[in-house]
Amino acid sequence: MLNSIIIKSCTIVDPNSKHHNQKCDVLIENGIIVKIGENLTTNADIIDGYGKFLAPGFFDMNVSLGEPGLETKEDFKTGSKAAMAGGFTGLAVMPHNNPVTDSKSQIEFLVNKAKGNLVDIYPYGTISQKREGKDLAEMYDMHQSGAIAFTDGDKAVQDAGLMERALLYAKGFDALVLSYAEDFSIAGKAKMNEGAMSTLLGMKGNPNLAEELMIIRDLYLAAYTDAKVHFSTISTAHAVELIADAKKRGVKVTCDVAAHHLVLTDEAVAGFDSNYKVKPPLRTNIDVDALINGIKDNVIDAVVSQHQPQEIEFKQVEFEIAKYGMIGLQTTLPLLFKAGLTAQQIVGKLSLAPRKILGLQIPEIKEGETANCVLFDSSEWLYETQNNYSKSANSPFLNQKLKGKVWLTCNNQQVYLSNN
Repeated sequence: MLNSIIIKSCTIVDPNSKHHNQKCDVLIENGIIVKIGENLTTNADIIDGYGKFLAPGFFDMNVSLGEPGLETKEDFKTGSKAAMAGGFTGLAVMPHNNPVTDSKSQIEFLVNKAKGNLVDIYPYGTISQKREGKDLAEMYDMHQSGAIAFTDGDKAVQDAGLMERALLYAKGFDALVLSYAEDFSIAGKAKMNEGAMSTLLGMKGNPNLAEELMIIRDLYLAAYTDAKVHFSTISTAHAVELIADAKKRGVKVTCDVAAHHLVLTDEAVAGFDSNYKVKPPLRTNIDVDALINGIKDNVIDAVVSQHQPQEIEFKQVEFEIAKYGMIGLQTTLPLLFKAGLTAQQIVGKLSLAPRKILGLQIPEIKEGETANCVLFDSSEWLYETQNNYSKSANSPFLNQKLKGKVWLTCNNQQVYLSNN
């Protein structure tokens, strides 16, 4: 903890701040933004902010941390270190632990476990008991104990009646239901996107249709129940069109996209590197372009890391049997710069929209406020084993030079400073 720091000549990116787009010095003392101005003088530790952006801390709506039961993949300590290195001061944690987070007592365990961190950690509760898609979980009890929203994680709710009841029930206490869109009867046990590349590689493909049918279903259910729904990690061009149309019709819908779906296509799978095996699968250039345009048009509300750590024995195996997922907390910012987003767009999709969707207070860069902020720029850095803070290493971007660097992350009177 640094008691007093001053960030010199940084550009503030915060639409809610009167200093938005201004170059300022920012003095932080004991976790509070004490003064914002020009040419401030103080005895505080000096952080060079020239050419860098200071914004409200990033928030990730889709993170798997492993606790409880899967700590060999990740735990709160290592996940938090990776998060702060990636500029995140808040995480919403998926419920697919072991046991799954489907009861009041498990929510309370996670809420207590998360205390005292630089990174604020909020648990999701499941929609269905044990994520089996049969009976509703104790949603209201979990909500009362601190569940931020409800999702069955990377398992889509296949039963339309159950999803309708979940939406109606959550509406009663103004809670949010997240939908992972995949019709399993169509997706089946596919390992990658269905298309020219899956044909070439001789692998069963997961068609765009599997995602889009489920989106159509849940949009109808949200309209019918007049309830809020949020789609996690959409990946197809038509999904963007469907959600854009629903928004115009007044359906209470929001959505997010995983950062890797903005820069990678199914051509990456050609080398059978299992680090590219993700759900939903990497799609085509047409889909990637549509997703990026969806962000710029504000059809897609937020970007997530979809951080899904896996031990080496689940990844360094044949592509067909490898587990899904890649780690992404430290690579989300570089991928967004690579996708062509501006600093303002990045802050909108990583800092502001996720908290708005989840009903959380949005931090501001202004005098008297608690310092919940990130200092970043588009500098190049080498992502390697020494500075990968996750417990797992399942990233295709390891040992690559990336553009998009976090210099400082500050929250809860704690400061993370990059040392390279």
